[in-house]
Formats: sequence, C-alpha cells, structure tokens
Amino acid sequence: MHNDTLTKTLIVTIGLCLLCSLIVSTASVGLAPLHKENKKNELNMSILQVAGIYRPDVPIEDLFTQVQAKIVDLSEGVYVDAPKPDGFDMVAAARNPDFGTPLDNAADIAGISYLPRYAKIYLISSESGELDKIVLPVYGYGLWSMLYGFITLEADANTVYALQFYQHGETPGLGGRVDDPKWRALWHGKKVYGIDHEPKLSVIKGQVGNNDPSFPYKVDGLSGATLTGIGVDNMIHFWFGQTGYRKFLEKQFYGMATR
Repeated sequence: MHNDTLTKTLIVTIGLCLLCSLIVSTASVGLAPLHKENKKNELNMSILQVAGIYRPDVPIEDLFTQVQAKIVDLSEGVYVDAPKPDGFDMVAAARNPDFGTPLDNAADIAGISYLPRYAKIYLISSESGELDKIVLPVYGYGLWSMLYGFITLEADANTVYALQFYQHGETPGLGGRVDDPKWRALWHGKKVYGIDHEPKLSVIKGQVGNNDPSFPYKVDGLSGATLTGIGVDNMIHFWFGQTGYRKFLEKQFYGMATR
C-alpha cells in the first residue's frame, strides 16, 4: 500500500513537472517574436533619440521615414548592396570569417576582439529631404562591460550632435554616468577631426578649460570613473581611426582619397 502511494505521488509530481515545463516552453516560444519586436523598437527609439527626432506622441515607424539604413564596407569606405540592412547585426556578424576579422591586442584599443567588415549606419533626412545627420554605431569596453551606443554627426560629418549608449553594465553613479544628460551634453558641438584630418576627439581626465586651444576636441572626463572614461576615449579613437569610419567619411563626405 505504501509503495502504491509513493508511486502515485511520483507519477503526479513528474506529470506536473512535465506540464509546467511544457507551459513555460510554449510561452517562451510564443513570446519570442514579441520580445524580438520590442528589442527592435527600443533600438530604433535610441536611434531616433540620438538623432534628435524622437517624439513620444508619434509612432516610431512614422518617425523612421526620415531614417535610411545603409551598409558600409569599412575596408573600402563605400556603400554596398549586400548584406541587406534589415536585420543585420554588425557585432554578431563580425565573428563570421566572411564578415569580420580578429584583432590583435595592439590594434584592439576598444576591446572588441573582432573588426566588422560591414557597418550598419543611418542617414537622417530633414523634412525637405536633405541630409541632416549621420548616425554611426560605436561600441567598446569600459571598466566592467561592453558599451553599445550611437554617435551622431551633423551633415558636415565632423561636428558631433550627440552620443548615447543603449546598453552597458557600468556601475551606477560612477561609470554609469555615461548616461547622465549633463555629461552627454558636453559632446554636442565637438569636432571629430582636426584641420590636418587626423582624429582629435577625446575624453580627458578632469575638465577642459574654455580657453584651451583644443577645447573643440575635448570632453570632460567622468569624475570617479576614470577607467570608464578611458574606455570611451579608446572607443572613439578606434571608430574614427583608419580601421573604423575614417575611410567612409573621407570618401563619402569630405571628397578625399583615403591614405
């Protein structure tokens, strides 16, 4: 009798476990498309925000009529028709030998391990249809985590409009202050390249004086988060260097032959 009761208990327990597992699995599969769509909308909202055209009262898809996603071959600095922009993830693709190459330690100042061959960039049009801004994805290692974000340039392809991170794991109140609107505002109006066309934009330790000749190229560091600031600085230098967007910007916007 005792054995029969134990057997029934085990059968019921196992049955409940299997039923719960089935319910969770079904819910997970069913919610996957919704999760994917929400993630896409969050990313698109970040693009609209960093481009300065986000409006909470207007559907994201309506605002995105001003946005044109394009794929750039970083090694050549030109637009390409393949791969297609829709659904392309440059970070994940970089690990594929056809879409990226491993970086050695000397070249990998941003700590990203793999250099993507293709980048997905966004051209923002004004209401009249003219080029207004250029949104470029950037990512690099901070102190505790990889920081993923966008930097927006004005139509001159040299003046910073905004910098915004949409994902990172830096310490709140310290490195997490990369999200602080006051610090982000310091980037507005800064220049990426000097008159010699070399990348000059950098995050310094401390504050840059208003009378400093290099004021247009320097951004105040993050007090108490020096290493995160160094990470952001390395990221900027990497992405605007020769292996990043420099060839693309020179060819498409400056009318210069790359060196």
